[in-house]
Amino acid sequence: MTPLARRVLTAALLLAVFVPAALWAPAWLWALLMAAVVGAAAYEWATLSRFPVTAARFYAVGLAAGALLLHKLTGADWPLVQGGLVLLALAFWLVVAPLWLAGKWQAPQRFVRAAVGVILLLPTWVALLYLHARGPAVLLGVMAVVWIADTAAYFFGRQFGRHKLAPTISPGKTWEGVAGALLALALYAAILSQYTAMPLLPLFLMLAGLLYLSVLGDLYESWIKRVAGMKDSGTLLPGHGGVLDRIDALTSTLPIATGMLLWLEHAL
Repeated sequence: MTPLARRVLTAALLLAVFVPAALWAPAWLWALLMAAVVGAAAYEWATLSRFPVTAARFYAVGLAAGALLLHKLTGADWPLVQGGLVLLALAFWLVVAPLWLAGKWQAPQRFVRAAVGVILLLPTWVALLYLHARGPAVLLGVMAVVWIADTAAYFFGRQFGRHKLAPTISPGKTWEGVAGALLALALYAAILSQYTAMPLLPLFLMLAGLLYLSVLGDLYESWIKRVAGMKDSGTLLPGHGGVLDRIDALTSTLPIATGMLLWLEHAL
C-alpha cells in the first residue's frame, strides 16, 4: 500500500468513527471517547517530553481519568470550570505560546512539560464536550474551520508556496499556504453567514482569529517535536503519525472558539 493510500484509508476510518459519534453518541459516551483521545495524546506528549515509559502511561491514564472525574464531581459548578479552563487556554495561546516560539524555549523540565500537557489537552476536552452539547452542527462547524484551513493551506502551499512561514520550526509551511487558508475561510464565512444570524464581517474576523490560532498550535507542536528530535508525535495513525499530530491545531482553536460562543451566549 502506498503512503497516500494508507493516509486516505486511515482518514476514512477515523471519519467513519468520529462523524457517527458526533451525530448520535449520547453525552456520556462522547465524554468517554474524547477522554480516550486525550489519553492517547497525553501519552504522546509525555513521550515527546522524554518521560520514562511507565511515567508516560501513568500521565496519560491520570489525565484522561482526571478529566472524567472533574466533569463528574463538579456538578453544578461545571460551567465555572469550563470558563476557567477556557481562560487558561486563552492565556497560554495568546501570551505563552507566542513567547515560547519567539524565544525557542525548550523547557526540558518534566514538571513544566506535565503542566503544559494539562493546559493543552484538558481545555480541549472541555471544549469538545461543550460543542457536542450544543449540537453536531456547532461541533462540526467549528472543527471544519481547522479542516478547511489545513486543506487549503496544503494545496495552496504546494502550488504557490515560495516564502517560508517559519523555516526553523516547520519548513513545509508557507505564507502562500496561510493566504490560501484565509481565502478558503472567507468563502466558508460567506456560506455560514447565510445560515446564521451573524453578519459576514464579524464572522470572518472570528474565523481569521481562529486561523491564527490554528497555525500557532501547529507550529507549537512542530517545535516540540523538533526539540525532541522526532518527526511525528507517535505511530498510532498510519500515514498520519500520532493523535497529537492530528489534533495539534484543535488544541489551540477549540477552547478559544468555545470562549467566543460562551461570550456570545452571555452577550445576546
